[in-house]
Amino acid sequence: MSFDTTYTLERIIPRLERRFAARIKQDPVAWDDFQRRLQIHFPRLFRHLLELYQGHYDFFYYLEELLARMAQSWLERPSLLRELDTQRENAPNWFQSNQMLGGVCYVDLFAGDLNGVRQKIPYFQELGLTYLHLLPLFKTRPGDNDGGYAVGDYRQVAPRLGTVAQLRALAEELRQAGISLVLDFVLNHTADDHEWAVKARQGDPVCRQYYHIFPNRTMPDAYERHLREIFPDEHPGAFSPLTSAPSLQGRDETEWVWTTFHAYQWDLNYSNPATFNQMAAEMLFLANTGVDVLRFDALAFTWKELGTTCESLPKAHTLIRAFNAVARIASPGLIFKSEAIVHPDAVVKYIASEECQLSYNPLLMALLWNTLATREVNLLEQALRERYHLPEGTTWINYVCSHDDIGWTFSDEDAARLGINSYDHRQFLNAFYTGRFPDSFARGLPFQENTKTGDARVCGTCASLAGLEKALRGNHADEIELAIQRILLIHGIILTAGGIPVIYLGDEIGRLNDYDFRNDPAHKHDTRWVHRITTDWAQMERRRDPNTIEGRIYQGMKRIIHLRKTIPALGGNTLQVINTDNPHVLGYKRTHKGETILALANFSEHKQTVSANLLRMYGTAYEFVDQLTGETLHAGNDLTLHPYRLLLLN
Repeated sequence: MSFDTTYTLERIIPRLERRFAARIKQDPVAWDDFQRRLQIHFPRLFRHLLELYQGHYDFFYYLEELLARMAQSWLERPSLLRELDTQRENAPNWFQSNQMLGGVCYVDLFAGDLNGVRQKIPYFQELGLTYLHLLPLFKTRPGDNDGGYAVGDYRQVAPRLGTVAQLRALAEELRQAGISLVLDFVLNHTADDHEWAVKARQGDPVCRQYYHIFPNRTMPDAYERHLREIFPDEHPGAFSPLTSAPSLQGRDETEWVWTTFHAYQWDLNYSNPATFNQMAAEMLFLANTGVDVLRFDALAFTWKELGTTCESLPKAHTLIRAFNAVARIASPGLIFKSEAIVHPDAVVKYIASEECQLSYNPLLMALLWNTLATREVNLLEQALRERYHLPEGTTWINYVCSHDDIGWTFSDEDAARLGINSYDHRQFLNAFYTGRFPDSFARGLPFQENTKTGDARVCGTCASLAGLEKALRGNHADEIELAIQRILLIHGIILTAGGIPVIYLGDEIGRLNDYDFRNDPAHKHDTRWVHRITTDWAQMERRRDPNTIEGRIYQGMKRIIHLRKTIPALGGNTLQVINTDNPHVLGYKRTHKGETILALANFSEHKQTVSANLLRMYGTAYEFVDQLTGETLHAGNDLTLHPYRLLLLN
């Protein structure tokens, strides 16, 4: 099926002009801008929507309704955001600057509410943040809500956190402080108390089509032959029984609703064009609050097809590209960040200027922890050499820890090439980071252990996983020193390897696990709350004292942040892996804007040596200066790296 998109627009635009005549008369320049972008991006939008929905007889009705929602959103877009749109269009790679530094936190845990976050803007500036990701802050269901990822209303801030008006004010103040606001767009599912879900349960035929609801187990059983269980401890499979309204309870069989994650999170049915239109409108509403980046949650699961795993299907990519085209027309300053914690081959498929411009780098995160446990850089070096390059106009989000668990997402095939048995190695890593392995320095907790498969993930703060908790409990000064250096080393890697480094706020002062979550009935079965901790601002104040652990970690991290922002070579995305001929030392070279930095990182608790030949081969001068310490090094001498130390040489 093919269509003339120019002819299609020529038919639709006059109807839109009649529909919005009063608004257009008030702001004809805005309407001209909308039409210009529509002419540029409509062919791409049309192509993606046609791929998704060409089998629907009412395709053109939904297409016109979508364009009407986009036009309304653009005409309502605040003028300051339109100005920012123009700036971003003229500098589309703004997020690749070495000035970029991210922080992520829960509003309530970090600062109480949105007004509290506004009061912390001076702290964000002190740390050097230019990107702030506030974890889910919209209205959620009462009780269990998956840390806010069971959204009950995309247009209402959780009352305990504030209001949409306060969110808009915060976004503006952050922008004035040079900080981009990042929020989650939970597009795979809604909470079971969302208005659509409530109406679907009551039998509303329109809202029932927003979800995957089946009259019996026939289709769920057919789908589940190919699906994996995500949270087996909570419910088997990917479906949950649906409790219907009294008028529907005369059925002989129980209805079932698709719930990939928790039973209270109902998966949206994107094979229905009305669902796409509704969620596009929710996305544009968020954009108009002043959000710069939307994190697309669980996007690998959004498209379902019988006989497949229903993960990372081709139409999942088409779906995100359609959302991208909507944004380019109606909120062009907005960019997307993918959250796809899947096989590395699948992760990179979401990263493109016309899909998600930013992507979490779960492989780098997992392999940093792997390298600390094994003291060998082989898997990390291989990944940086073979899996780090990204398309033009995109970049990685590099991180050490997050609000979520740590999964060992390295490729089995990559591991096998290095003689590593992936199953056994993951068992080792789980044992190591939960403190079950002999002589492990880590203190973490297992998450979602599957007794049938032995699979598990790991939870814990950076400091506890890096050995600080164990060292402090034993009051061992040498182990405390090693733990601090581990924390600074892995943060040093994400701060110097390119992309946007993002700090899980609290890690910059070495915050430890908090096991009090076990006393909270709502959280005690979810070990991720061991690192979802209320900020102790008295402890944060100790960052100013270099004689405290908090001060040593914070000021050590600040030194690296300062270098990132002042050394041009640390901008952009290019990274060249260097073979150090030492299995414990990672080496890479960064070149940008005519400058070069050579990074060397010792991932062991023992001193390591790198030959002088390496420095002469990759250097540009006989003498080098370590930018972290100011020490001058001579290429005529072999180089000794102290335990867990990072050198930045130029």
